[in-house]
Amino acid sequence: MKATYKKYILNFKRPSGTSRGVMTEKETWFLLLEEKGKIGIGECGILRTLSIDDRPDYEEKLQWVCQNIHLGKDELWDELMEFPSIQFGVEMAFLSLQSKMPFDLFPSEFTEGKNNMLINGLVWMGEEQFMKTQIEEKLAQGFSCIKLKIGAIDFEKELGLLRFIRQNFDAKTIEIRVDANGAFDSNEALNKLHQLSEFKLHSIEQPIKSNQIQEMKLLCQQTPFPIALDEELIGVFGIENKQKLLEEIQPQYIILKPSLVGGFKGTLEWISIAESLNIGWWITSALESNIGLNAITQFTFTLNNPMPQGLGTGGLYTNNFDCPLEIEKGHIQFNVQMHWDISNLGISL
Repeated sequence: MKATYKKYILNFKRPSGTSRGVMTEKETWFLLLEEKGKIGIGECGILRTLSIDDRPDYEEKLQWVCQNIHLGKDELWDELMEFPSIQFGVEMAFLSLQSKMPFDLFPSEFTEGKNNMLINGLVWMGEEQFMKTQIEEKLAQGFSCIKLKIGAIDFEKELGLLRFIRQNFDAKTIEIRVDANGAFDSNEALNKLHQLSEFKLHSIEQPIKSNQIQEMKLLCQQTPFPIALDEELIGVFGIENKQKLLEEIQPQYIILKPSLVGGFKGTLEWISIAESLNIGWWITSALESNIGLNAITQFTFTLNNPMPQGLGTGGLYTNNFDCPLEIEKGHIQFNVQMHWDISNLGISL
């Protein structure tokens, strides 16, 4: 078996804002396996400033993987514990190599085009009018669940945007999730949660920065509506540490990004622990290209979670790859009439 890797820069159609700043491009890496004329491809979806494996030796570790590909998926996964995005890429590449078709990783009714999945519509941070326009677009597109990034503009303006939605759509019609990306100060977070609760929100992701365990635990006990941990899960390695974290904080939900938590295996570990503690969960992509998004979407479908998942980021880039994934009336689906085109990578499959 031969293994190589390629770096690829995804360009945003429009600068995209979070509470950590504005992004104009996204770096990703592809792991390519070749054996007996077959090719497997996996995406190592690093997210600079957020991924725990945003380290100077990242490319060096990819080189090591290629040199040691003979170890196989499971042993490599164990060796890559501190590089969750590479764990994900390795799992995906081996699945791709072993599949009948390189992108048909988890055959199901989804990949046959017979079933689809409910997803949330993502509204990016920006000026008030820009966010309002996005909200109107998502509602017009038929989404029944929208997720707003908050914490970057004036809080009163953000409350105004939520008010705008609720004046037109009640909680039974439109489910609203908000994501603070850790933007609230721990001393003011509970007060802000009470103000937000007026709008009958489904949940808030990561209201305060991660690694404030006791403060987050207290918030989860006192919150007027559910809290979902997101960044809090990044960099927590090993079953025992994952168990300890969830037992201590007792959140209402956790949000799982396979690129950030150790791929499919890491995600399943978190799900197993969460379900044993009666904690809800859903899965979200993390700005991967359509190659990574496809893998996460197919995997997520097999888990039979009826909640809206966070899987609709494929249309953000000018130079993404043509693929069969489509979004229709708030659902993601697989159009079997459409074909893959990854010629941008200099590869034909």
